[in-house]
Amino acid sequence: MPPAVSRTPTDSAVTLAHIMSEHDTNLYGTVHGGVVMKLIDDAAAAAAGRHAGVPAVTVSVEEMSFLAPVRAGDLLTVRARVDHAGRSSMDVSVVVTAERWNLTGPVTRVATAQLVFVAVDADGQPHRVPALVPESTVEQRRERLARERRARRAKGEAG
Repeated sequence: MPPAVSRTPTDSAVTLAHIMSEHDTNLYGTVHGGVVMKLIDDAAAAAAGRHAGVPAVTVSVEEMSFLAPVRAGDLLTVRARVDHAGRSSMDVSVVVTAERWNLTGPVTRVATAQLVFVAVDADGQPHRVPALVPESTVEQRRERLARERRARRAKGEAG
């Protein structure tokens, strides 16, 4: 099936929520960074796959920042959206927030990430993706920033 002519960032946005448990924590009582990274990758892959209409695989993690600790009992919310679409690749941004399980505490931004995915067909070959049409000025700014990151990657520069 050919890709849709175009999609907006809202069309493919994904939100995952997960209550963190003691099983997710390290010796310091905070959630392992790797647990958060897996949730980030899951949400980003879902957004990229939703945009592409086919599975998408992680090509790179351009940036990952841990901003605050996460503890057992926190409700972690992971929001992913496609910021730019090329021929078969997509730049995806992720924002992670945490709040206490009883929902009485403040919502805290705990991590952010920028990832690149490639859509693949049933044979694992790159698959053309729909164009991305940012609608709001915020979406247009995110798309511009993603194009700038893409240009730096093409030149072999660090993010």
